[in-house]
Formats: sequence, C-alpha cells, structure tokens
Amino acid sequence: MAKKEAERDEEREEREPGEGTEKKGFPLKLVILLVVLVGLGGGGFFAWKAGMLNRFLGGEKQAHASKGEKNGVPLDVGPTRSLDTFIVNLADPLGKRYLKVKMDLELSDEKVVSELEKRLPQLKDTILTTLCSKTYEEIGTLEGKMQLRMEIQARLNQHLKAGKIKNIYFTEFIVQ
Repeated sequence: MAKKEAERDEEREEREPGEGTEKKGFPLKLVILLVVLVGLGGGGFFAWKAGMLNRFLGGEKQAHASKGEKNGVPLDVGPTRSLDTFIVNLADPLGKRYLKVKMDLELSDEKVVSELEKRLPQLKDTILTTLCSKTYEEIGTLEGKMQLRMEIQARLNQHLKAGKIKNIYFTEFIVQ
C-alpha cells in the first residue's frame, strides 16, 4: 500500500508541476499588467489635470499682467535690422580661435533706422573691436554671451541720438 501511494505521488508530481505553474503564472502576470496600466493611467490623468491647472493659473496671471507683455516678454517688437556676419580672431593667448557672429538689432522706433544706416561704419567698428577683445572663456558660457550682448548694446547706444537699440539677437554664434 505504501508503494501504491508513492507511485501516485510521483504521478501527481510529474503532471502537476507543468500544469500548476501555468495556472499560477497567468493570474500573476495579469495582476502585474493591471497594476502597471492603472499606474500609467493615473499618472497620465494627473499630468493632464496639472497641465489644465497650470493653464488656468497662467490665464489668471495674464489678467494681472500689463497689456504690453505676455509672460514677461514684450508684445510690441520694434523694427529690426540684420547686420552682416562678423568673423574675428579671439584674444586667446595662442590666437587659434575665431568667432563667427550674425546678429539682428531691435530698434526703439523707425527714426533710428535712418540714423543707423548713416552710422553703420561706426557701429560695425564698435562691434568688431568689442568681439576681438574677448577670449573664449569670456564668451563660452550662456552668461558670457548675455554679458557680451549687453556690452555691445551699451556701446552701440552711445553712438545713437534719435533713439536706441532695445535688444540684440544673435542669429548665428560659432566659436572654433
């Protein structure tokens, strides 16, 4: 009798391992899949609601902002004037680096355009001397580029009488 029971146990072990793991594995995979889907769905819903909330709050901030600005950026852009490309050697010790810059000038009003055309040689000279006095370390960072922009703007505005340059936009900036 003990032999018969042992044989039955062996037969069950031979049949059950394959059958038992398939039955237990499928529901576990299903549960994991459902948990992942619910988590992704909840995260997506939260992100969507947060985006809606930010837009709502942003709209409220817009009502309090001045009419001439949107998110701190002026809506009225003055006339612009594109300048030719400037290529200069940088003031690095070995003198092997050069800078290629193209920029647009935003002007305060239309009166400045005619004065700008008259004074273009002076303005180009000022830009060239300012650019070639810089080293790569001075202009290699974002902060350095912002400082260069402000310096050029201040120096150019010293030459203008009818108005001023409101902003300078670098449209090309290559250091090699």
